[in-house]
Amino acid sequence: MTTHDLPTTGDLTSLLEPLKALANPVRLQVLQWLRDPEDHFPVNPEVTDPRRVGVCVSHIQAKTGLAQSTVSAYMATLERAGLVRSTRVGKWTHYRRDEERIAWLVEELRGGVGNGTGNDAGSGAGNTEGLSLLETVS
Repeated sequence: MTTHDLPTTGDLTSLLEPLKALANPVRLQVLQWLRDPEDHFPVNPEVTDPRRVGVCVSHIQAKTGLAQSTVSAYMATLERAGLVRSTRVGKWTHYRRDEERIAWLVEELRGGVGNGTGNDAGSGAGNTEGLSLLETVS
């Protein structure tokens, strides 16, 4: 691979934030739980639909056993990375996965990190472990 074949910084920037967010095992676990919120969190359909509105941050905090401030910081990181979306319901913040963004990230990594070409130099052949981990989230 020559220097001119490398992805540009702009190409990589859109991948770096989600990958950094997923590098934390608790954030990764929360994203996995949010894939099937009905299986992992209390559901009160009279208040919210966890698929449409999301899961209350207090439920995420209770499940992780972490301080509320830590969970809020983790969720803000996932939101900045585009992996979750937040919705305010009264004084509570609810989070749901951004399935389109997660699918995009998986496809970008399958196509070769940052270049989408799938050529040998960037095909991600050496990234199978990381891709497998990400696919557990998708």
